[in-house]
Amino acid sequence: MSRLARTLAILASVRLLALDLGDARIGVALSDESETLASGLPTIRSVGPRKDAHAVAQLVREHEVGEVVVGMPYRLDGSVGPAGEQAAAFAERLRRSLRVPVVLRDERLTSVEADERLAAAGIRRRDRRERIDRAAAALLLQEYLDERRASAAARGGAA
Repeated sequence: MSRLARTLAILASVRLLALDLGDARIGVALSDESETLASGLPTIRSVGPRKDAHAVAQLVREHEVGEVVVGMPYRLDGSVGPAGEQAAAFAERLRRSLRVPVVLRDERLTSVEADERLAAAGIRRRDRRERIDRAAAALLLQEYLDERRASAAARGGAA
């Protein structure tokens, strides 16, 4: 398949990928082609920005992703701390290496909400640790998809 044909195919059915960045793990979620539902993918073990960006690039190619959403961990007062600076730098690294848009999205409290949802589902604390990053990424992406759809509906168009 030519580069142009691949680009047109991606634009026709866009999937979004969301990342919940952490020191040890990166939670990953993928949308369906209709941009309606977010589902968690296996977590990436973080080994450094360059290798992490390469792992994300592989997922973008494998799943024909048309946009990447990176969780931005703002502080509760809205300021950017060290984790936010690292997220912004990683997003910039992805922008330079990927041929798809990369957007930052406020992720405050997504991990807390993901943990609460897993607990409510009866998942034991020990087992939640392994699932929380994936659940936080799925929550981040689902909120982004829902807001895009609501915004498009308010404008009278499709998402």
